[in-house]
Amino acid sequence: MAQRTAPHGMRIFTFIWIGQLFSLIGSGLTEFALGVWVYQRTESATQFALITFFIALPHIVISPLAGALVDRWDRRWAMILSDVGAGCCTLIVALLLFTGRLEIWHVYVAVLASSTFGAFQFPAYSVVMTMLVPKEHLGRANGMVELAWAAGRIISPLLAGLLVAAISIEAVILIDVATFLFALGALLVVRVPNPEPTSGDAEEEGILRSVRYGWAYIAERPGLRGLLLFFLAVNFSLGFFQALFVPLILSFASTETLGITLSVGSSGLLIGGLLMSVWGGPRRRIHGVIGLGVPFGLCLLLTGVQPSVTLIAVASFVFFLLQPIINACDHAIWQSKVEPDVQGRVFAMRRTIEMSSALLAYLIAGPVIDYLFAPLLAADGPLVGSVGQLIGVGPGRGIGLLFVLLGLMPIGTALWAYLSPRVRLVEDELPDVVADKPADEEQISREADDRVGPVLAAS
Repeated sequence: MAQRTAPHGMRIFTFIWIGQLFSLIGSGLTEFALGVWVYQRTESATQFALITFFIALPHIVISPLAGALVDRWDRRWAMILSDVGAGCCTLIVALLLFTGRLEIWHVYVAVLASSTFGAFQFPAYSVVMTMLVPKEHLGRANGMVELAWAAGRIISPLLAGLLVAAISIEAVILIDVATFLFALGALLVVRVPNPEPTSGDAEEEGILRSVRYGWAYIAERPGLRGLLLFFLAVNFSLGFFQALFVPLILSFASTETLGITLSVGSSGLLIGGLLMSVWGGPRRRIHGVIGLGVPFGLCLLLTGVQPSVTLIAVASFVFFLLQPIINACDHAIWQSKVEPDVQGRVFAMRRTIEMSSALLAYLIAGPVIDYLFAPLLAADGPLVGSVGQLIGVGPGRGIGLLFVLLGLMPIGTALWAYLSPRVRLVEDELPDVVADKPADEEQISREADDRVGPVLAAS
């Protein structure tokens, strides 16, 4: 059954997005500041890395349950409660810092609890977007979300580094609390229509059955299964890339060169998100997903071919440029084909599976290089006379070989997807769930637009 969107929904969504943008940047400030605080006191890379682990863990373990609960709740209030919970966690950390009582384990508990609240944010935010944004603008809206995520990832560390030196870690964390309040205020002044119930209504199911429903829904639709398989390959490759990119550069270049290369590559995320926000992606979004899988894999392959800073910088820039376009097009397909009242369960299950492949890659990257690929291209390795003649021998060349092989994974999966009619024609075979909206939702939209309009105009 087609669901309905508000006529001024894009305007309302933009207002919510601005609040979430500030919140993401603020969260990035706290993550960076706490990482510095932990490392300065422990000088332990392991304890530093545990912060990232505890941030990622709830999005894998809790997401299916969070999605099932979100489908039972008012989605706007789910986002509000998520922001309130995460903001309280940050405020507690700030208070412990001010009183000199903060311990390392407090940081782990705080980021774990904050990320648990964040696990409710993603499925709720996705449904809110679906209910507000017309189908033709879903690509743009998802591009804006990718842009906000990139801004939080790139701007926050730069800004936090300056602020920690200029003021204090405590003040930086309080800035994060202020951004949570800004995002909360944006959500409080708008109204979002809730989706109409379908046969998969979560209220009529037990919670465990609701969790299982997310996978059952995907399993029954070959096109969506194929998209999920494609992203398993993409995220698995991306996980290795993120874990090993720094060691690859440092194997033949200085830390200054590493910083420049990272900046050039990461700028692709911002530009890709901005491009998608303005453009909205191709008319057939499937071409923006699997069609870009080939150049995406090719760029990963090129980063491993030769120890060349120029080649790696250009390839990583295009690699990151394509990422928000692929993600936004993919998410727009899911939003337009999955009924909004079950999106919480379906999207949470999808997120859990996709993130699990990246986490697996991150966990096994070190041993795979140390015990398998690095010895193959060591000075006396078995591949010196063959592959070594093409990509080089010595430090970092094992990582290069792995990147070449990993680049073939999204390329091969994309070609398979194009040869699969169920995946290639998923936009044609699955009915849309977005259409015009009825009068009651129109009234909601007008009321929300009256509140949002003056604020947007002032900004």
